[in-house]
Amino acid sequence: MNSRTTAVGAAVSVIGAALLLAGCGGTPAEDGSPTSSIAATQFASAPATLTPSIIGQAEKHHTAVLARALTGTTLDEKRWIVLNQVGEPVERAAHINRVAGLTRWSPAEVETALDALLAKALLTNTPDGRLEPTAAGTAVVSKVRAESGAIVNAAYSAVAPEDLATAARVLTAITARMGQELAHG
Repeated sequence: MNSRTTAVGAAVSVIGAALLLAGCGGTPAEDGSPTSSIAATQFASAPATLTPSIIGQAEKHHTAVLARALTGTTLDEKRWIVLNQVGEPVERAAHINRVAGLTRWSPAEVETALDALLAKALLTNTPDGRLEPTAAGTAVVSKVRAESGAIVNAAYSAVAPEDLATAARVLTAITARMGQELAHG
C-alpha cells in the first residue's frame, strides 16, 4: 500500500468519525442529498477554514460512494465496517471493542452486525475461537473496496499527497480532541 493510499484511508476514516460527532450542513435537495449544482458551487473555491459543514459534506459523499458499492450485497454500513475491519483472525471481544471505539457505536450494535455476518457466512469462527473472513466475505470486501476505491482514488488524486497528509493529521487531531471532550461529559 503506498503512502497516498494510506493518507486517503486515514482521512476517510477520520472524516467518518468526525461526521458522527459534528453532523453536516449544506443545502439538501428534496431527497436530502446535496444537489449537483449546489455541490459544484460549494466546491468551486477553497473555503476559508475547515468547518463541521465541510466535514459533513465530505462524509455524505463518501457514504454515497460506499452505498453504491454495497448495492447488490447483503451489507449495510455497519455490517460493512465490522466485516472490513476484521482482516487477520481476531478475538471476538477485541474486535467488538475496537469497532465500537472507532465508530462510537455501542458494543451491542457491533455485536448485532457481527452476528449477522456470521449468519450470512461472511465471517466464521476459527478452531481457536477467533473471527476471520470466509472466502465469500473476502470476495465481498474485495468487490466493495475495488468499486469504492476507484471513485475515492480518482477524487483524492486531485489533491497533492502532502495536502492529504495534512488533512489526515488535522482531522485526526480534531477527532481525538472530540473524543476527549465526550469522555468528560
